[in-house]
Amino acid sequence: MIVTVTPNPSLDRTLHVQHLVPGAVHRAGHAHLDPGGKGVNVARALVAADAPATAVLPSGGVEGARVAELLAPESVPVAQVPIGTATRSNLAVVESDGTTSKFNESGPQLTPAESTALQDRAGELGAGAEWVVTCGSVPDGCPPDLHARIVRAARDAGAATAVDTSGAELRHACLAGPDLVKPNLTELAELAGSPLHDLGDVLRVAQRLRDGGVGAVLVSLGALGAVLVDGTGSRHATCPPEQVRSTVGAGDATLAGFLLGGGGGDRALRTAVAYGAAAVGLAGTRMPRPADVHPDRVQVRAVDETASLSGVAA
Repeated sequence: MIVTVTPNPSLDRTLHVQHLVPGAVHRAGHAHLDPGGKGVNVARALVAADAPATAVLPSGGVEGARVAELLAPESVPVAQVPIGTATRSNLAVVESDGTTSKFNESGPQLTPAESTALQDRAGELGAGAEWVVTCGSVPDGCPPDLHARIVRAARDAGAATAVDTSGAELRHACLAGPDLVKPNLTELAELAGSPLHDLGDVLRVAQRLRDGGVGAVLVSLGALGAVLVDGTGSRHATCPPEQVRSTVGAGDATLAGFLLGGGGGDRALRTAVAYGAAAVGLAGTRMPRPADVHPDRVQVRAVDETASLSGVAA
């Protein structure tokens, strides 16, 4: 079983418009309402592939109840940690060319007791899990090292650990020595404290993380696929581009694909990139199903350290 932890889940509403014009009135072509949050999305993709998974999330107000209700038809088991404030709602506006503008609320204010309860629940479920995956932003009131605490609790319970977050939360999490971190290019550059101009820069920062105790680093690069740096070396996987309908959740699908591919090595990297490529061809925050995914289209090769990252959106 894989346990995903989402400290700041959401209700995600996606609106489709021809073109977004600031200050104008828009008529949406259609809309989607989905359960949201990075760990929630990872669990949805896993369960869609018949991989046992449980989504752990704080839940407050009618919004929190609605997130759980929306996960039920997808057969995603939910371990809710009750909180006293409402779960957040997010909005994504997708234009006809796939350009996506996101409007995310900051989320609820968790008390120290609620934050501890979330960490403890992850540790409890980690005792029967292969992986514990902790993802996304940390709500106000939570310690900035919440992901790191979850990593330690899960490791103590015997589970492998993966982290997908950003900023100070990612920095703290790396110090806890997770088995896997999955930053995108922007998040890795922020962690490095300087721009990353080519794949050589990506390798150097990733190796620095491994030297600090991280087991493997999977860097998603948008249209350029992903780079994996682990104990066996480094490799770069790419996939022919799909029609871009929405980039929301593509990174989450990439992480789910990596776990579905075994959680390490070339097969996991190939599956990760195939899942990410499939996700951008789906509307809203829908997660790919196995029929949407084509690992045979993915190419895995040695990393060309001179390859430029100019213009890459990750």
